[in-house]
Amino acid sequence: MALRATIYKAELSVADMDRGYYADHSLTIAKHPSETEERMMIRILAFALRADASLAFGRGLSTEDDPDLLRSDLTGAIDTWIDVGWPDERRVRRACGRAREVLVVTYGGAKAEAWWRQVAPVLARCDNLDVIEVPAEAGAALGALARRAMRVHCSIQDGQVLFGSDEGQVAFEPVALRARA
Repeated sequence: MALRATIYKAELSVADMDRGYYADHSLTIAKHPSETEERMMIRILAFALRADASLAFGRGLSTEDDPDLLRSDLTGAIDTWIDVGWPDERRVRRACGRAREVLVVTYGGAKAEAWWRQVAPVLARCDNLDVIEVPAEAGAALGALARRAMRVHCSIQDGQVLFGSDEGQVAFEPVALRARA
């Protein structure tokens, strides 16, 4: 019998002063059995970084050609494709060919650095790609905030992120490994 996803509910308040975006979102997140709480919380962070009424979670780790987060326009064309972790460079190049904007949010300290060293030369040609790294300490602290039902807030100003809940707060600056051309 296959293990089933664990459902998390989050009430997310986003105050992104850099983009002038302020909204509340009710999120339902399916945490895959092989996914850590840290990765799941970084998916919520990725949502907050590009928050929009039409941004939605993808089908998850079990679906190979589906992003972690996706925003499509009314014609079905992909505006934003977001992956979390250390995706294969072929997957990222394919996403760059399909979407107007691609964001990869990597984490994990040494693992993220090794992944980036390996894929950076190949991905240098992708003009619509942003890659950011969540510092290892911040990723671990985000994972500690995870609850099955949670109220979280994310404030973004001048590239600084303040992410918190009743359980605590995490302040950090994501490291821009690559910015769109």
